[in-house]
Amino acid sequence: MPMPTPTPTPTRDGAKRTFVSSYHFPVCNYPFLQTSIYPSIPLYTPLYPSVHIFFSNNPRIAMTSSNLFRPLKLGNVELQNRIALAPLTRFRADDSHVPLPFVQDYYAQRGSVPGTLLITEATFIAPRAGGMGNAPGIWSEEQITAWKDVTKAVHAKGSFIYLQLWALGRAAFAENLKKELGPDAKVQSAGDIPFEGGATPTPLTETEIKEYIELYAQAAKNAISAGFDGVEIHAANGYLIDQFTQDVSNNRTDAWGGSVEKRARFGIEVTKAVVDAVGADKTGIRLSPYSTFQGMKMKDPVPQFTYLATELKKFKLAYVHLVESRISGNADVEPTERVDFLIDLWDNQSPVLLAGGFKANSAKTAADEEYKDKNVLIVFGRYFISNPDLVFRVQKDIEFTPYDRNKFYNKGEKDGYITWPFSKEFEAQASKL
Repeated sequence: MPMPTPTPTPTRDGAKRTFVSSYHFPVCNYPFLQTSIYPSIPLYTPLYPSVHIFFSNNPRIAMTSSNLFRPLKLGNVELQNRIALAPLTRFRADDSHVPLPFVQDYYAQRGSVPGTLLITEATFIAPRAGGMGNAPGIWSEEQITAWKDVTKAVHAKGSFIYLQLWALGRAAFAENLKKELGPDAKVQSAGDIPFEGGATPTPLTETEIKEYIELYAQAAKNAISAGFDGVEIHAANGYLIDQFTQDVSNNRTDAWGGSVEKRARFGIEVTKAVVDAVGADKTGIRLSPYSTFQGMKMKDPVPQFTYLATELKKFKLAYVHLVESRISGNADVEPTERVDFLIDLWDNQSPVLLAGGFKANSAKTAADEEYKDKNVLIVFGRYFISNPDLVFRVQKDIEFTPYDRNKFYNKGEKDGYITWPFSKEFEAQASKL
C-alpha cells in the first residue's frame, strides 16, 4: 500500500502536526482514607480500527507515537494501551456493602476506550476485614451479583477489570466494626502498635492469621465468579498486609514478625493462597515501600521490599503495582524516593503498574524515557475520576477536566461520580459509529 502524501495541519497549540496515514493496522470525611490517590488504536472503535499516526514539531510530541499506546499482554488479557485506572474508594455501596446499580456506569465510562485496564476500588474480603461504611464487599451473593453487572458493562466496552482485595487491619474504625459485627468486635493488626488517630489494635492470633489467608483466597474465587479478569491483592498504604510487612506496625516476635523474612511471610502466604485459588495469570499485587500514609514507612524499606518482591516474583504474577511517594492519602507530596529498585528487580517478568500523581506529559515521559525498556503501565487516579475518556484525551493531547476533591466521597450520589463529561472530540467520534 503506497504511503499518502503528508499534509501538515495546525493543532490547538500552534504546532504543525502531519497526518501520515489511516491504515487498518475515579475528599474525605474519613481522615485515614487512601485515594492513591494503551500500537495506537482509535479509541472509539471496538475491533480492527484505523490507526491515526501523527508527527509533530512540538517538543511534547504527539501522544499517539508514545509507548503508552502499544499493546501489552497482562496475565491472560491483551491490553491495547498502557494506561490503567487506579483503585479509588468512592463510597458508592449500600449499608450491606453491595455496589449500587450505577456503579456499573462509572466503570463502563472509564472502560470506554477498548483494551483499557481498570482496577476497582478496594473491596472488603469479609465482614471482619472491614470497619468503614459504604465501601463494597465481595463475600455475599448480593455483592457478587452486583459486581457481575459491573464486569459485564466493562467487557461490553472491550476493556478489562480486576478487583482489589482489601482488609483494613488497624486502619479500621472501631465504631464501624462494632456497629456491623457487634459490641465485642475489635480492631486487629499484625501487632499492637496504633497510628496517630487510630485505635490500639489487638494482634491477630495464629489461627486468625490462617483464617485471613483463607478469606483472601475465597474472595478471589468470588471475584472470578463475578466475571472479573483477575484480582489485585492490596498490600500497600498501611492496610493489613502492609502492616505485617513493615516494622513500624509489626512488633511480633513469633513466626510472623521480628525479621525481614518473617514480616514478609503473611503477604507471601496470602499471595500463594490467591494464586492457588484463581491462578497466577489472574493475580496482581500492590506495594508502597515509601508511603507514609497511616503511619507507615520503615527507616530503610529497601531490604524488606527487596526480599518480599523477590519472593513474589517466584509466583509469576500477572503484574506488580507500585506506588511512588508522590501521593500520601489524598495529599500531594514531593517525589523524593523512587521504586526503580523494584522495577529493576521485576525485570520485565510481567508488567509493572506505576502509580504516583501522573499527568499526561509526565506519563509520557515515564513510558517513553524513564522506563522505555520496561513493560510499565501508568496508573491514573484522581484525573480518571473527572475524565472518563482519559485514555482518549492523553492520546489526542486534549486538556484534562480538573477534578473536584469535594465530590470524591459523596456517599451514594451520582453527582461527581457518573456525571463528568466526555470530551467533545470523543463524543464526535463516537457519534460516527
